[in-house]
Amino acid sequence: MLTQFSKRWVSLLTASVLSASVLASCSSSQTAQQESSNTANSQTCAPELEAIDFGIISTESQDNLKPKWDPFVKAMEAQLGRPINAFYATDYAAVIEAMGANKVQLAWMGGKSYIEAAERSNAEAFARVINEDGTKGYYSHLITNKDNPILSEIDVNQGNGDQYVIQNAGDLTFAFNDPESTSGFLVPSYYVFAKNGVNPNEAFEQLTFAGSHEATAQAVANNQVDVATNNSEQMLVIEESSPETRERIQIIWTSPEIPSDPLAYRKDLPDCLKEQVRDFFYNYNDAAILGALDWSGFEPAEDEDWNAIRELEIGKEILEVQNDENLSEQEKQQKIDELNQQLETLQ
Repeated sequence: MLTQFSKRWVSLLTASVLSASVLASCSSSQTAQQESSNTANSQTCAPELEAIDFGIISTESQDNLKPKWDPFVKAMEAQLGRPINAFYATDYAAVIEAMGANKVQLAWMGGKSYIEAAERSNAEAFARVINEDGTKGYYSHLITNKDNPILSEIDVNQGNGDQYVIQNAGDLTFAFNDPESTSGFLVPSYYVFAKNGVNPNEAFEQLTFAGSHEATAQAVANNQVDVATNNSEQMLVIEESSPETRERIQIIWTSPEIPSDPLAYRKDLPDCLKEQVRDFFYNYNDAAILGALDWSGFEPAEDEDWNAIRELEIGKEILEVQNDENLSEQEKQQKIDELNQQLETLQ
């Protein structure tokens, strides 16, 4: 077919090729000029920053995170016209400290780790993630093994596992993931423990910090602890990557919705570079690469969007003060007044 077509239209094609060659030459020239312009722009903007270090919190092991993040990091690198060095932290605090020391200029964080970084590490939120299904939040969970006998005392449909945990803590082993985690520490600390006047450091037969959501899931699946914290995002990840592990896990409590994760850069990043970073994130829409991260994109955000997390942190502290038997009533009231003043500044 192609041979016959070529024979019938050889003269026309010859003329077309000549025209196409001219057009291609013009197009190549324009493309080269555009690439040269992009390179010049990136070189003009903050030439002292030869590379950007991008921090990634440790929701999973680096072996699991790296293949998901590498394509996205490479896309950012191409857009910004300079190397992007991915920093896979060993824990949440490592990203906060690295940003404070200017060893990280850009980072994906959780809500709690962000408000810590904003307070002491010069961080400024500029975007938040949009989940793959279009939602902009997620949930904290308490989980246990489906074969754990404690399930006979819990109404899974009602999700009242939090009440069982606080009433029977002395007979249970329990795992948080990381003290800087929103869903793995702050949210359950407030809703499950502080609101019920329970100090988890003293209540359990054994309390551990497993390090990541992946680690707490594995600890429950392998019957290493009775109950652990986790979240709805990680449950989806495990369902896709390790269905047999997810099959062994039962959710026994779900929190109110938590705002989705922030992206932040250092406040002192040059304005031109901030603009380039925002432009990349706000317009990035590669579904295949984003899908590996369980996201559909990003939307503009600002620091105050995580005031709800700040309020939760202060609320937890107020409840802890109220339940502190080592403080006098006067000392309690003084601390509570100070915390309430902090709450007022967020309104």
